[in-house]
Amino acid sequence: MTGEAALAAFLIHLAQERRASPRTVEAYGHSGRSYLAFLKEHRGEPINLDGLTRVTAGEARAWLARRRMGDHPLSNRSLSQALSAIRSFHTFLDLRLDAPCAAIALVKGPQVRPDPPRPVTEDQARGLIVQAGIDPMRDDWEGLRDAAILTLLWGCGLRISEGLSLTLADLPLGESLRITGKGKKTRLVPVLPAVSRAINAYAAALPFALTREEPLFRATRGGPLPARRVQALMQTLRGRMGLSEKATPHALRHSFATHLLGAGADLRAIQELLGHASLSTTQRYTAVDAERLLGAYASAHPRA
Repeated sequence: MTGEAALAAFLIHLAQERRASPRTVEAYGHSGRSYLAFLKEHRGEPINLDGLTRVTAGEARAWLARRRMGDHPLSNRSLSQALSAIRSFHTFLDLRLDAPCAAIALVKGPQVRPDPPRPVTEDQARGLIVQAGIDPMRDDWEGLRDAAILTLLWGCGLRISEGLSLTLADLPLGESLRITGKGKKTRLVPVLPAVSRAINAYAAALPFALTREEPLFRATRGGPLPARRVQALMQTLRGRMGLSEKATPHALRHSFATHLLGAGADLRAIQELLGHASLSTTQRYTAVDAERLLGAYASAHPRA
């Protein structure tokens, strides 16, 4: 089997068995093709399955160095992700094609410090929602739409793709909403009355007739609302309100978690509400809340 055929089988495994997102499959495919091309150039011969079992740690490190110093150099985070893709590829070769490569486990990626989440404050979140509905250059239903999508992201802690996946069949919203997130995993999130009111107000003003299966959030001309439109909305609003460039749609999801944590919610419960596979991902929010508490202490305590 050629290296390209092995990579194709791996990508099918990612998409169909592990249910990876299209973006993940694309990123892993890009790293895999770069890896095979480097090995072919380095050895001066086509790479087959047997050749992949003989990859040395030095060759893998040389490939990472090439990615770091090439025409489009990668950051430490991107290099770490590329190495993770290649490790997954070799794990697949070992378990599914009986082609192990022990040397790949000896390769260490660059150290990456995870960026702390950058939530917006409660007042900022409320201000963003209010400002979203104020624009005399647009129709009223568009303002209601923008306020509804931001209320949904903050009130339910959803990713943009999850919020935009709502259909007319999801209405009327009940006390909870079933969301399908990353890896096709489903979870239940509670729906606050404020979220229901915002969604209902938008749905009542929507000028387009939709089938039950069509996405609820629509663009100006009636097509599905793209994620980039929500990102552009936040860019406009943060400029209007003087907020940091970190005030993105995803920051509202971060705010959902930190505001719950600050109010005493259990970390495991927050993990389930966010749909995180690992508790370590959710634990990043404890650092954010600790910073907020220390800041309040420093500004209020007479001996600070």
